[in-house]
Amino acid sequence: MTDPLKHLTDRVKSHGLNRREFIASSMAAGMTLAAASSLYSKAAKAAEGEPKRGGHLKLGLQGGSATDIIDPAKSQSQFTFVMGRNWGDTLVESHPHDGTAVPALAESWESSADASTWTFKIRKGVQFHNGKELTIDDVVKTLHRHTDEKSESGALGILKSITEIKADGDKLVVSLTEGNADLPLLLTDYHLVIQPSGGVDEPNSAIGTGPYKLKTYDAGVRATFEKNENDWRSDRGYVDSIEMIVMNDATARVAALSSGQVHYINRVDPKTVSLLKRAPTVDILQTSGRGHYVFIMHCDTAPFDNNDLRLALKYAMDRETMVQKILGGYGKVGNDFPINETYALFPEGIEQRTYDPDKAKFHYKKSGHDGSVLLRTSDVAFPGAVDAAVLYQESAKKAGINIEVKREPGDGYWSNVWNVQPFSTSYWGGRPTQDQMYSTAYLSTADWNDTRFKREDFDKLLLSARAELDQAKRKEMYRDMAMMVRDEGGLILPMFNDFVNASNKKLKGYVHDIGNDMSNGYVATRVWLEG
Repeated sequence: MTDPLKHLTDRVKSHGLNRREFIASSMAAGMTLAAASSLYSKAAKAAEGEPKRGGHLKLGLQGGSATDIIDPAKSQSQFTFVMGRNWGDTLVESHPHDGTAVPALAESWESSADASTWTFKIRKGVQFHNGKELTIDDVVKTLHRHTDEKSESGALGILKSITEIKADGDKLVVSLTEGNADLPLLLTDYHLVIQPSGGVDEPNSAIGTGPYKLKTYDAGVRATFEKNENDWRSDRGYVDSIEMIVMNDATARVAALSSGQVHYINRVDPKTVSLLKRAPTVDILQTSGRGHYVFIMHCDTAPFDNNDLRLALKYAMDRETMVQKILGGYGKVGNDFPINETYALFPEGIEQRTYDPDKAKFHYKKSGHDGSVLLRTSDVAFPGAVDAAVLYQESAKKAGINIEVKREPGDGYWSNVWNVQPFSTSYWGGRPTQDQMYSTAYLSTADWNDTRFKREDFDKLLLSARAELDQAKRKEMYRDMAMMVRDEGGLILPMFNDFVNASNKKLKGYVHDIGNDMSNGYVATRVWLEG
């Protein structure tokens, strides 16, 4: 009998199966998304052969502006995100296939029993671009700078629980106000690039330990890089030089790729994928993401304070149709909790909620609600939000539920509707860890708790899970939390959107970094050029 997985990998190696088809077939065979993604990458690399060195890589990227600055603490755009990955390194990186923490400038770490004190062994023999050797002092000063509110660091929020950062010989010791088993993953944040003397005096110098040195930079226009010949790693930096070009116009990006002016573009509109596929020189790169399109109900506001009404509205959602018509198939169905298989410790075995008009009718009748339900939406809530609301209105009708759709103006939507009105459409970009996602939007005291989901037992479980080092116990806690949100919360989550990018077929070795866009920003450092 033929091994189905071997058959699938053989088809990848012979270029007879793309990533999307392979992932779907492998998951149908019982694999998890992370395992299927990893297996595909191995098969794809086998098909592409050994990495080749040399060549000039050109990227056409949306997301750059004239106001961009190099300082990683203040990096906000897609463009500077990739730039920082080219020239700098963080202490820890996340594994591209399962999202777990893996060593970078910190070669190992350990924690106290309560996860409140962490000790990191800093790698030796690493040089900055200016020839200075990396020291523990550089690491301490870098983290100190990002915990200082005056630095305006984008990582300040995730570092607020740190009470002390100090050197102990050649080791870094970080103390927290409370246990946090996710600290290594938090240190993967792209703002936390280690700089000489912490970047205190020259935050915009782009002097780091990364595989490329910044050669020229014109904000909002382009950036060029040359190979760092003293790179401490041999498994990256295959091309000789990189040119990143700001292309904020979607049509211009597609034209540049199709004509061979660039090797890679980001932010491909799913509506243009079929057109791009016709080009014999182009590959579509689809990566599962954590971002999710949502319909949110306030659990503390009538009529949504009735859980039967909330369940009725959840069963009235046709998720499969939503993914196909709103995302063009470039996404995955959601299950009414904000976590999918791109997260480490994803809670398995939770039954997928499906469109069920009969169950919707049952809970709607049980709720005692009479009359229409008002849903507010806007074009700015997420791409296709108004169309999604109309689709939802149609599917709910079959359950005898009348949803009144009110289209709100984009101007003021995020201040006047989202987190204000009791039933509306919105979007979440996901977070690096489950703890961050739940802490940001589901903890009772969270400012952005936009479903007004407030449960003392959930809060206690969240705090306990944060400090739990036993991964099996922690995974079970996350499963319990997911069930609470799914079955009693105010979240209707029909779909997670994928990241859709594209490349010239000469570009090889692209790593689909699970849950992250543009190979988690490492696109230019991981790929090579052929021919």
